[in-house]
Amino acid sequence: MNRLDLSDRRERVLGRLLARQAEAIADTPFMVAGDDVDTFGRVDELARAYAAGLAALGVGQGDTVAMLMDGGPEVVIAAFAANKLGAIWVPTNTDYRGGWLAEALRASRAKVLLADGDLVERVAQLDTAVAFDHVVTRGEAATALDGAAAHCFEEIAVAGAGEPDVDIHYGDTSAVMWTSGTTGRSKGVEQSHNCWVFGSEEGIRNADIRAGDVLYSCMPLYNTGAWVTVIYRSLLCGVPFGLDRQFSAAEFWNRTRHYGATHTFTLGAMHIYLWQAPPRPDDADNPVRVAAAIPMPENLIAPFKERFGIEQLFQGYGQSEMLGVMSRVDDGTTEWGPNSSGRANDSVDLALLDDDDNPVATGDVGEICVRPKEPFALFNGYFHDPAATLAAFRNLWYHTGDLARCDDNGHYYFVDRKADYIRHKGRSISSFQVEATVNAHPDVVQSAAFGIEAELESEAEIKVDVVLAPGATLTPEELCRFVNEHAPYFAVPRYVEFVTELPQTPNGRVRKFELRARGLTDGTWDRNASDFELVR
Repeated sequence: MNRLDLSDRRERVLGRLLARQAEAIADTPFMVAGDDVDTFGRVDELARAYAAGLAALGVGQGDTVAMLMDGGPEVVIAAFAANKLGAIWVPTNTDYRGGWLAEALRASRAKVLLADGDLVERVAQLDTAVAFDHVVTRGEAATALDGAAAHCFEEIAVAGAGEPDVDIHYGDTSAVMWTSGTTGRSKGVEQSHNCWVFGSEEGIRNADIRAGDVLYSCMPLYNTGAWVTVIYRSLLCGVPFGLDRQFSAAEFWNRTRHYGATHTFTLGAMHIYLWQAPPRPDDADNPVRVAAAIPMPENLIAPFKERFGIEQLFQGYGQSEMLGVMSRVDDGTTEWGPNSSGRANDSVDLALLDDDDNPVATGDVGEICVRPKEPFALFNGYFHDPAATLAAFRNLWYHTGDLARCDDNGHYYFVDRKADYIRHKGRSISSFQVEATVNAHPDVVQSAAFGIEAELESEAEIKVDVVLAPGATLTPEELCRFVNEHAPYFAVPRYVEFVTELPQTPNGRVRKFELRARGLTDGTWDRNASDFELVR
């Protein structure tokens, strides 16, 4: 393990940090994908080779490079290569099609596209053309795209290339990561080099990374989570990480055994699927010591740790815009309030503010607003979207759009997305809390609570879309009775619909704006149209 000294902020440039590790521990494994092992030295060598190749295609400092690749080592190497040039890598969700894909690629403003061959064909089939000067294909022969010169990865690599002579500032934008799009179309978050380093350091402080540790990621690489919780933590600590292209609940623990992974990261419903998988006698026979699982329902923390042999379970709160805001470590040393997101990290100022940006009282709900205590720890703005950037910053605070409350112990509790808070009969109801109650039913796999417009202006009725466990025979009446018994009567949904799946972002967050747009369907059960009696 070779933990880098980052006291000189000017050195917090990602390509430079990779070069430092390659010089110090060249033969130490860094990136392991399946049975392929790349050392720090080899990754740096490949990053320099591809940086020279990108430069030959006209990529320079400040330019963007679009990526449309479904995970894998090449994505990591290409990101380092772009950053060594002072360029900006812009990954795109590989599930995008049609107008969504065209809009994302155009918004990248890139002249070079790095893509999988089959995904190049998807771009070629778009109704509206997206122009690139060059397209570089991974893993196969070059694939043509109208108006673009075609290359393959192996072609552009310049063997023996040296470190690019570029003066890069640690506050320069390194990548543009698209937001999860839970409330609408995604915005491009400009992540600086230091923003990544800052967020990774916050995680390292709580993750208890030791010599011999191996981190593991099966998250999409067009998502912030994999980079800040695994890849860049490994870079800063000088330890290996295992990399799989996708999550499999059936194979997750086998993959940790394959890599000898001591640290994992899961988000959204991923760890719920792990919990709901049929128990096996070897569940605890895995190498994982520290698991980050965000968010983990309070009632599952202790049994999850026991079943899978986890010593330390980590949770927290952050966004692509501001990484590492709150942290909670369940290792037996702190008694946390139920469903707490943790304490504010020392490196940020955090306030819960009302609509006029006044602090709310302890115990009251306010918007999470943050300020970093060091330069370039917050995102640089939304990519070519000054209106959205201006709207997010007010009175010297970055407004997250998320709501929380804080108790007398300084423990914070996530309440809801501000856009998802439900105004119902004079009350503000947290969709997050409604979902927590619904999800506590043993027949429920996942749920989404949201507001449906009611007769009264600015009021809403609660609808819950629910995914049931295979073979479950739960009825809407039984589910509402369960909620009525475990929550205030006003949290009992009026509408319930059983669905096979919920529309989700790559990191497992439900796209509620799509559910609101779909509204009531022929399959929706209406409590008011039944003989259900609400117990107050």
